[in-house]
Amino acid sequence: CEVPMDRAYPVCAEKVEFLRARWQSDPCYAFYGVDGTTCSILTYLSQIEDFCPFRFGGNHSAEIRTTLSLLYEVIGSSNGPAVNFIRSRVERMSERWIEAARRMRQSSNNTVSTQMRVLLYPGALAGSLGQRFEALVDRGGPLGELVQWADLSACLTILGHNLTFSTSQQLLIGAAPGRGSCPIQRPLTFDLIYTDYHGLAHLHGAMGLAFLHYQCRFRILDSFGTEPAFNLGSYARSHGYKTLWGSWGLQPLQYMTLFPHTPDNSFLGFFGVFVHPGPKSSIIIIMCVCVFICQGKSEYVEVISEEMETHATVYQPPGLASHLPSSIRNHGLLTQELFLRLLRRAKVFVGLGFPYEGPAPIEAIALGCVFLQPRFHPPHSSDNNEFYKGKPTTRQISSQHPYAEKFIGKPHVWTVDVTNKTDVREAARAILRTEPFTPREFTCEGMLERVRGYIAHQNFCTKSVHTWPPESSCVSVCRRSSLVCEPSLFHHLNSPAALSIGCSSMGKEVNHLFPSYSPWGRHCGLQQEPLLFSCAGSDPSHRRLCPCRAHLPGQVALCPDCL
Repeated sequence: CEVPMDRAYPVCAEKVEFLRARWQSDPCYAFYGVDGTTCSILTYLSQIEDFCPFRFGGNHSAEIRTTLSLLYEVIGSSNGPAVNFIRSRVERMSERWIEAARRMRQSSNNTVSTQMRVLLYPGALAGSLGQRFEALVDRGGPLGELVQWADLSACLTILGHNLTFSTSQQLLIGAAPGRGSCPIQRPLTFDLIYTDYHGLAHLHGAMGLAFLHYQCRFRILDSFGTEPAFNLGSYARSHGYKTLWGSWGLQPLQYMTLFPHTPDNSFLGFFGVFVHPGPKSSIIIIMCVCVFICQGKSEYVEVISEEMETHATVYQPPGLASHLPSSIRNHGLLTQELFLRLLRRAKVFVGLGFPYEGPAPIEAIALGCVFLQPRFHPPHSSDNNEFYKGKPTTRQISSQHPYAEKFIGKPHVWTVDVTNKTDVREAARAILRTEPFTPREFTCEGMLERVRGYIAHQNFCTKSVHTWPPESSCVSVCRRSSLVCEPSLFHHLNSPAALSIGCSSMGKEVNHLFPSYSPWGRHCGLQQEPLLFSCAGSDPSHRRLCPCRAHLPGQVALCPDCL
């Protein structure tokens, strides 16, 4: 390890020399991993005392593993249905993860990565909230979050990191042993802490002042995403974006989504299950696990049922009569294994409009099903839909599963007007047997390379401007095909030189639409608050200045030079 020369850390070299001579003077230094080597001293001075540029990890390298046995020990055994679901999914998909690990090990270059100490803390499973969540799991949902926790834990294990998995709010907090030379009242050190919004609140209460020190290490599993306008508390309150969620003031890329909703956040994703589908029968499966989802959809379902035998997996409370049409064969709530077995036989997987943006359609398509879903007109949003109301996003949801509609499309995905019987009937008749399809970003390899890229390059703890993906000319990149907005490049455009387009006036402002140009009055606006750089923001009165980049085929989170 070399001592970095960084103007933002002027006394780093001096502190390194001090500890080289004095590290044995207090046992607390050894407690935090200092062993006299430059690497261990730099790790301490960056992670514990903030005198040197932040350095992730300790002194061990992360090697790709071809077993998940360590993860089973970390998760342990539990009687709770949520943790049991996570463990069961990992076990069921283990062969796929191990195959991907072997391929990655063979194709991987010799780049050495640092082993991270990672805490996985799904706050939704902790305390009284966890008890309510557990009860919902037994009745069919919500399972999307659990799918993501399972796949993330498998991914981190394969990539060679050191995991701690906890659903307990009683996190270890305390002081280092010794004579008081080291900071006290810090939580035990983790390089990365994956949690959710509930866990973020728990950790804030448990960590006290240390929360601010550690917040750059948080990664928030956030299914639907948090846009910059909702993330910065002062801006959200003064501009009408205040909700129950958001306002934590993190870097927007620290929020990790289920699907690539906006490049402002990091797309974490999950593994879209793929196994050979086997022989198909002329049956369709309705995407409905709760009775309320099916209500009011009878005409839509009846039209589809005219074409093929219809099955459902609706949870039926004991003692209550079924509200499903008699033409539908209901299997009741199935385990994941039995549900996938049924999907392998089916030709069509039918969405009824809810749940939104879950993993099931991706898994169905991977198993050779066609996904038929309703189009929303007008689009659903926080302005007109109770589910999205209060969520920190302004997205306009055009269908039950916008990713499937826009990124996959026909012949695997059909989006129809469910009030138009002719439209529905023609779509049902046009759907023929299709080959299984999984976008690369939802394969094991895709998720592994994406998470590895995030861990290696996303550093929110440094005081220096850190750009990843690697910088490139916006003009040359935007001329390529298949571009995405890249928020980490906004700072290149946030200057008078970049806005030299005939501005009559120019000013800096705290506004999630900036940098931008207003044709009315030819006013150019620069962004004053970097946390508000936003790909998602839009307004007809502004012409946004947007940085673009290319991405790998089937992997929107990574650019061609990111691996």
